[in-house]
Formats: sequence, structure tokens, C-alpha cells
Amino acid sequence: MTPEENLEKYGYQLPNVSTPGGSYVSVNIRENIAYIAIQFPIVNETFLYQGRLGEEISTDEGYKAMEICALNVLSQVNKKIGFDKIVGLNHIDAYFQSGEEWDDSPKVVNGASDLFVKVLEKRGEHSRAIFGVHKLPRNFCVGLTASFTIKK
Repeated sequence: MTPEENLEKYGYQLPNVSTPGGSYVSVNIRENIAYIAIQFPIVNETFLYQGRLGEEISTDEGYKAMEICALNVLSQVNKKIGFDKIVGLNHIDAYFQSGEEWDDSPKVVNGASDLFVKVLEKRGEHSRAIFGVHKLPRNFCVGLTASFTIKK
């Protein structure tokens, strides 16, 4: 199935492409690697899931927030590269802010990992790294970057 068919099958909709919040591009292509700048849980200019995991934001909500970040990555890819040019997802870097006692980051990041595999199937398999940070912009609980191999 195509990514578009899988999005429909699982009931997902790609958000509008967000614009960078600084002096950078949201998709940077070097030869056959595309780097996607950090994406946050924003849907059509509405900021969602602001706060710390384990405090204002539950683990289940964090999973949903990370799904939105992944949908924003896919929105960037679809608009600026095209799903037909994607060879595969290489790697994701996931960032989160949490309370001191919270320790479920792998479960939250599965929100992105699961979505990428559902939508891109085999091309969505990837490696990942997870980083706990003191603060994310606009107090978002999570953020996500990604790199893809693309056809020349």
C-alpha cells in the first residue's frame, strides 16, 4: 500500500506544513539524504501537549504528541520531497522534557516509531536516539528530527 493509503487506513491526516521558527530550512537535502528539522506537536498552527511528561502530560498523551510530531515529519516529506522519492527512514532523534521521577521515554517515542512503520511499512524501519532535555521551545513535551534516504 502507498503511504497515502496507509494514512487513510489508520485514520491519520497530515497537518499543514509548519514554517521554521528561526533561521533554518525545515528540509535540508544533501546528495541523497534528507534531514527534517525538529517537529513539535503542532496541528495547523495549534500548539498541543505543552508541559512536562509525568507532570502535566501523561505517558499516553506523550505517545499521541509524538505521533503528531511524526505526522509533521511526514507532512514535510510529502510536500517538499514526495513519498515516491523516499527509499527509507534512516534515523530519528526524539527529545522530551519530563518531571524528575518520570522514566517512560521509550513508550512515548514508540508513538513516532509505530506511526512511521504503519505508514511507510518496511521503508519506515529506523534506528533512534532519545534525549531528555531541561526545556523545549514553547514548553512542548516532545520534539522529533528525522533523516531519510531519497532517490537521486
